[in-house]
Amino acid sequence: MKRLLPGLLVLLCAPVFSFAQLLTWTPAFPKDNDNITIVLDATKGNQGLNNYSNPNNIYVHIGVTTNLSNNGGQQWLYVNGSTGASWGSATPALKATSLGNNKYQYTITNIRSFFGVPAGETIQKIGILFRDANANPDLVKKAANADGSDMFIPIYTNDVAIRFSAPPFQPIFVPAPEPLTKTVNDNISLTANSNKAATLNLYLNGTLIQTAAGATTISANPTLTAGGNTTIIAEAVDGATVTKDSVKFFVTGGVPVAPLPAGVRDGINYLPNNTSVVLVLYAPGKNRVSVIGEFPGNNWTEQISNQMNKTPDGNYWWLQIDGLTAGTEYAFQYLVDGTLKIADPYTEKVLDPANDGSIPADVYPNLKSYPAGQTGIVSIVQTAAPAYAWKNNSFNGPDKRNLIIYEVLIRDFTDAHRWQTMIDTLSYLQRLGINAVELMPVTEFEGNDSWGYNPSFSFAPDKYYGTKNKLKEFIDSCHSKQIAVIMDVVPNHCYGQSPLAQLYWNATLNRPAANNPWLNEVQPHAFGFGNDFNHESAATKYFWKRMFDFWLREYKMDGFRMDFTKGLTQKPSTNDAEFSAYDQSRVDILRTYADTIWKYFPSSYIILEHLAATNEEQALQNMGFLLWGGKRENVAYNEATMGYNDNNKSNFSSVVYNSSERGFANPHLVGYMESHDEERLMYKNIAFGNSSGTYSVKNDSIALRRMEAASSLFFTIPGPKMVWEFGERGYDKSIFACTDNSIPQPYGNEECKLSRKEPRWQYMQDIKRKRLYDVTAALIKLRTTQTTLFNSTDFSYNLVNAVKYFKINSTDLNALVVANFDVVPSNASVSFQGSGTWYDYLTGATITATGALQTIPLQPGEYHVYLNKNIVNAVTTPVTDIDRPDNVLAAVVYPNPASAASVLRLKLPEATQVNAELQTIQGQVIRQVFSGKLSAGEHRVALTDKINNLAAGIYLLKINADRQHQYIKILIP
Repeated sequence: MKRLLPGLLVLLCAPVFSFAQLLTWTPAFPKDNDNITIVLDATKGNQGLNNYSNPNNIYVHIGVTTNLSNNGGQQWLYVNGSTGASWGSATPALKATSLGNNKYQYTITNIRSFFGVPAGETIQKIGILFRDANANPDLVKKAANADGSDMFIPIYTNDVAIRFSAPPFQPIFVPAPEPLTKTVNDNISLTANSNKAATLNLYLNGTLIQTAAGATTISANPTLTAGGNTTIIAEAVDGATVTKDSVKFFVTGGVPVAPLPAGVRDGINYLPNNTSVVLVLYAPGKNRVSVIGEFPGNNWTEQISNQMNKTPDGNYWWLQIDGLTAGTEYAFQYLVDGTLKIADPYTEKVLDPANDGSIPADVYPNLKSYPAGQTGIVSIVQTAAPAYAWKNNSFNGPDKRNLIIYEVLIRDFTDAHRWQTMIDTLSYLQRLGINAVELMPVTEFEGNDSWGYNPSFSFAPDKYYGTKNKLKEFIDSCHSKQIAVIMDVVPNHCYGQSPLAQLYWNATLNRPAANNPWLNEVQPHAFGFGNDFNHESAATKYFWKRMFDFWLREYKMDGFRMDFTKGLTQKPSTNDAEFSAYDQSRVDILRTYADTIWKYFPSSYIILEHLAATNEEQALQNMGFLLWGGKRENVAYNEATMGYNDNNKSNFSSVVYNSSERGFANPHLVGYMESHDEERLMYKNIAFGNSSGTYSVKNDSIALRRMEAASSLFFTIPGPKMVWEFGERGYDKSIFACTDNSIPQPYGNEECKLSRKEPRWQYMQDIKRKRLYDVTAALIKLRTTQTTLFNSTDFSYNLVNAVKYFKINSTDLNALVVANFDVVPSNASVSFQGSGTWYDYLTGATITATGALQTIPLQPGEYHVYLNKNIVNAVTTPVTDIDRPDNVLAAVVYPNPASAASVLRLKLPEATQVNAELQTIQGQVIRQVFSGKLSAGEHRVALTDKINNLAAGIYLLKINADRQHQYIKILIP
């Protein structure tokens, strides 16, 4: 007779699964021809439908796996049966019944018939998700396992089977118990059920603790007398057939307590021997933490030898790991309180089971595979990791006043979305003349297809763009070309994948727990994003100071653009006016971070997307911060380019740092016509542009010329400026466009705002767009070479009306910029800052200035950048406006740079006398090219004999036709 442990109970009745768990079903052992009723408890698992507002809008997404399934048997087949329903659809046959109390039920009549599985194909599991109906598949909410994975129900045969009903199991593909937390001398309640009467046995770590003959249920409540890894097996014996189910968990003894070793800090600490690391986790209030992973002897199991030491104050957990092979990558996680698996918040690399598979090998070569059988994001340790050899160790970026920033979303800049392609494309940006690149967020963010403002791991470069050393090479290559690199960071918030959120999370309310050291339970301010950081918390301040220092030191970043810094406050507000009002606590928080950065990196740029009250922005710019201009500049410039100037619509004054709108004492305003967050000017020009007679802004040639005009009164205004990627060539796909180029209505619907936008590199083959690029480059060159002029405080302007001007003076050079943003001809009444000859910077043409008020006639969209000295420039791309309106003279030289085949093409609105003469860049006439009367329409004049024997250089071709004239710059190579 076997002696059994006390406290055990054998039941000889039919199985009753009464324990609360994510998914339950009847019958308990369904066969392929059975009916089955499935019940979801939405309070468990990922809680995606917990407290869902419309319980009558819940449906199932359902399929089966069979002996023909791929992907390790996990491939769903016969999805949604005969309904053929798509994800997110409101298909009546798939509708679940609400049982109340967050429970939902769905019944299938005859499993094989419902799915239409042919006879002879073995059904192995039902795969199921409960979800709501939503016309946008990307916005569908679903109930799934805690890790977001699909839920599965096994299908049985007539053979004997057994499974545990207590402890409760998660319905993952390979069933596993819900996380257990047990210590020595605890009891554990066990129940196992079989589908037919058999001899049932329970084993605890190999020792038989209970047996029952001819039973369908067996239970026990043993005491756990030993710590460490524990395995309980339920066994059913039916003649010669034996089947088993198992429960594996860890039983903890006492928690080791020891102070932190000297010199270590939060995260991964590499020791000099390259074979050891010390892992440190800040997790006050937790009961136990273990390290699980690929370390020697661990194999992803919680073990006594891998329990972390708790510091005497209970705030930190640490463990030294020895025996590592130098250069080898080891994946690991922290297992907190036996239930929660997280990656290290300070890890420099993660592996993501949901997203790594879509990273191409040419983007991230030899990416380590995600460890089989694990769940959740894992962090990486690598001693003696390959180091990057920097070529530039003493780069100094431009004076912040002279920054010309190019904002880039790597995902959309090239189809390859990788650092190597960015390196290969730097010459394009160098020719444009910018001196800084601003990278939209590149730290690990949730998913791959993203703008990056949903951060998860702030110390790890996102692998979707490439390796960390390729990022370093990109930064190094920028520095070689005298281009600073500014990093967009998100200090306001994080999202659910962040271990800072997961460590202290209120699953019931689906928000950070009240005791979270970093995050507010509920954001105190009027609006925000994600999970809100509490920047008055010491833990948060430490984390962000570490983050800033890391990227400046390890990656040699030149500064930061901080997203949504208005949110860095604990001051309550309920509307934007309260939220935006001057907040000294917010100023102090930002000043603390700046002091930390500037203490060790005094030349670092700090750009704030603040958008708060003017007096607060004034205080911040006085401290040395740069402030983003905001939407009003985008609106004003776009109204001007579209041709709408009434009611102060196109007032550019807000881009002037010391204007009445801004009142800044220093040129610390980052002006922009476009940003990642604003509409593209050219899209609205073409879609909504104004017109008068045959002159229409919807004509792309005219719209592009008006973009030149806008640029002339943008780059020439003092202070740092920013260009959104491809604005320099008139990118015209709406920010709201979807990947199929459709635009959700009504206009302004943001459903596709974050969608991919193709780069349209072919625009550089369009000579009209190439001209805009060249004009932009010429204006940037003027800004970056004539810094004495553009750092001057001696300027005046009128930027309100349709005809605008800006005048600026220095001891070396004076400039006057004038443009007509009306759709009809107009006169500019201006006084130059001195009499004599002034030079059009972009054409080389001259004008005689009286020094008094004088009139300059301007066609719609016409602009001039006049200088009182002749500065040789090279905008050689001709104006190919042969498709301009019929009442406008059009002329082009092609090819240009000139060759023996070059011709002058003319388009005349009416028969008229035409005179064309070749001039030096100083305006001296060299020879006449053509003189005579021509009819209306297009004409060609060969230039071969007119340009022979000219020395290499830049020349002007001046064309007069009646009262219209045009200058074309010609380059003789």
